[in-house]
Amino acid sequence: MSLIEQAAKRLEQLRKAGVEVYSPAGAGEAPTPDSSIPHQPPARMAPASPLMRSSAGATAPSAAVSRRVELDLNALSATGLISPDAPRSRIADQYRVIKRPLIANAMAKGAAPIKRGNLIMVTSAISGEGKTFTAINLAMSIAMELDNTVMLVDADVPKPSVLKMLGLSPGPGLLDVLTDQSVELSQVLMRTNVDKLSILPSGTQHARATELLASDAMIRLLDEMANRYPDRIIIFDSPPLLMTTESRVLATHMGQVVVVVRAERTARSDVRHALAAIDACPVKLVLLNQARTSTQDGYGYGYGYGYGYGYGYGEGGA
Repeated sequence: MSLIEQAAKRLEQLRKAGVEVYSPAGAGEAPTPDSSIPHQPPARMAPASPLMRSSAGATAPSAAVSRRVELDLNALSATGLISPDAPRSRIADQYRVIKRPLIANAMAKGAAPIKRGNLIMVTSAISGEGKTFTAINLAMSIAMELDNTVMLVDADVPKPSVLKMLGLSPGPGLLDVLTDQSVELSQVLMRTNVDKLSILPSGTQHARATELLASDAMIRLLDEMANRYPDRIIIFDSPPLLMTTESRVLATHMGQVVVVVRAERTARSDVRHALAAIDACPVKLVLLNQARTSTQDGYGYGYGYGYGYGYGYGEGGA
């Protein structure tokens, strides 16, 4: 039976079932049915439903493809950010130490299993602590691992700065996925020239960003992100804990939280209040940024690192 005969037969079945068969405006008439089928009047084709298109063997739409962006690694290195192609440096060595327990927890190789351990939020008590710088460097360092990939999410929706710091233009991202069901994660994800690093921008500004981050859609998205690829670690650059509510909401879905504290600037009371705000998170870590070291004059990229399952505020060398 020819395709035309099949179509005519299907139209007749629809009519007998009481389905009105019509043509969309401007679509024109369907081909004349085959003469071998008796008493078949001319008919106009109905727009096919997704199910009918599938049954007819039509080709499904191609999957959304993430756009590729080029990071200027030399320019990033000049600003102090880690580059996979750069010579070995002090800051790169420090982040090798910083990332190790985070990766162990993410891959369920730590002291105890951690739910969503591969979801890691980087935040601070107040602004100006260096959290975005830390989030980017942590993502870059993890991207250098042989066994892991990393997604860097700009979740600082009130004041996104990841793309700006990386020299990239703004675009749709996280909030667009949450507000528009037709937008898929793969459509807004940026693949980079660092093989194992992808970036999810914050997306279009929204007045109810806090509610979006607390929504069921966000929980489903985080579950998908956490479970889809077993080797992937997701780093979230979030707003300061004491200045917005978005970061506190986001922290309730995280397996690990890194709180960046700038040495000799942030009050201990602010750090305690910030840690209290994320009490529900199973693992909280404190990273002391720009600590004075004996090998440097003044302040540099020295780090202390506190680690634990409670209120860690460590100042040990890293």
